[in-house]
Amino acid sequence: MPMRSLSPVEAALCVAVVGSVLAVGAPAFVRNLHASRLVEPIDGLKEIAAAAALLAQTRSPATAPAYPPSVSQTPRTVPGSRPVQDPPGTWDQPTWVQLGFGYTRPHSYAFEFESEVRGRRSRYRAVARGDLDGDGNLSEFSVKGEVGDGQAAVTFPLEMQREIE
Repeated sequence: MPMRSLSPVEAALCVAVVGSVLAVGAPAFVRNLHASRLVEPIDGLKEIAAAAALLAQTRSPATAPAYPPSVSQTPRTVPGSRPVQDPPGTWDQPTWVQLGFGYTRPHSYAFEFESEVRGRRSRYRAVARGDLDGDGNLSEFSVKGEVGDGQAAVTFPLEMQREIE
């Protein structure tokens, strides 16, 4: 059976349908791509915050700080536009071990944990930094928490700076 060609009206209709599908689908795809890149820092900080809160509940402020000591950014250099696989031992620093945090698979963010004790109050701030497009401008996500002597640990809402840089 011979194939017939499309009339100009049918061709225009096909182009319009394909264009409409792309107009609706492309932004959703880009949104989902960006959202998937945000999972790593958000989930990582949630994991750190949960572990820090648990440690604060199990420690006596009279005998030990509520949170583990500060640890510098790990890995030291923020990964660029591609996920990195850390060499063995990268996450073996005692604070990361106490928090049960680290990566054994490629990842796109570097993490830092800062803690301090002032009087009878302990505080922490955990930070995730990434450079997903490799341009040197960093995305930064952070979460803070604190606990006072005899009080329950409090975790504050996640903060973002340039979440999609």
